[in-house]
Amino acid sequence: MPAVPRNRWFVFLFLAVGGLTLDLATKHWIFQRLGMPGTHHPIPIVGDILKLETNLNEGALWGMGQGRAALFSCLSMVAVAGIVGWLFWAGNARDWLPTIALGGVCGGVLGNLYDRLGFPGLMWHFPPRRVGEPVYAVRDWIHFEVPQWFDFPVFNIADSLLVGGACLLMLFAFRSERVPQSAIGPATAAH
Repeated sequence: MPAVPRNRWFVFLFLAVGGLTLDLATKHWIFQRLGMPGTHHPIPIVGDILKLETNLNEGALWGMGQGRAALFSCLSMVAVAGIVGWLFWAGNARDWLPTIALGGVCGGVLGNLYDRLGFPGLMWHFPPRRVGEPVYAVRDWIHFEVPQWFDFPVFNIADSLLVGGACLLMLFAFRSERVPQSAIGPATAAH
């Protein structure tokens, strides 16, 4: 197990816990304010382009795999274990970029996992589910749309952390391909 500076653990945990907290706090706030989907009118932030509205996603990315909350919950737990292992036991946290990227990703994964496990305690109030049945779905609330041109699926802070982290990982991969590890040297690689 390669040595990883302690400050990488701190930064990773700060981003993961901070991202999780921000995600859960905003979901709680908007669902308390607006209620379940279909029971309110969206709150416009920037005209019809950006608005706040509640939505439940029982699937994953763009609603794929609806109704497979148990599968996505298991995959989320495996992802968190893989992230921690790759960063800290394999030593990749010696580099700041994957540490920051995966701190955000981990916060996003945990935020959506919390919802998929049914911890918010929401109950269905309308079909297609039976009234009173627990909700095992991700709470989404940010809707970006350009009418008659583009309608992006409703998302949340956790999703933003996942996408931002994925973009940083692509940058890390691109940078790693351009600069071979042997050219960096051991003293520079730890920074």
